[in-house]
Amino acid sequence: MTTFYDSHGNAIAYFDDDEYIFLYGGEPVAWFSDENIYAYSGRYLGWMQNGWIYDRKGNPAFFTDDSSGGPSRPARAARPARGARWARPARGARESRPSRPSRSLTWSSLSNLQFFKQ
Repeated sequence: MTTFYDSHGNAIAYFDDDEYIFLYGGEPVAWFSDENIYAYSGRYLGWMQNGWIYDRKGNPAFFTDDSSGGPSRPARAARPARGARWARPARGARESRPSRPSRSLTWSSLSNLQFFKQ
């Protein structure tokens, strides 16, 4: 299991080496296509590289236990218990991936649940 932590060190979401990202309450919120991340609506959210999830603007939004590079990481808080997984909704048509911006060292303003709700 890979946990995604926000800029404050809080565990926000996870994935179990499959292509789906879940919140700890069990809600499916996104999926991977290669390193790209999409909401179930099909909206392109960002990408994962070196254990970091970057938003559409190239700002780091989440880190993992194995992330390297990027901004300084806060201490990690304890992970909450995982709730039962909800059924995954149908995927919408994938939005075209925009050109990838340069990676930044400034934390994303979407380093929270809003990343998945945008």
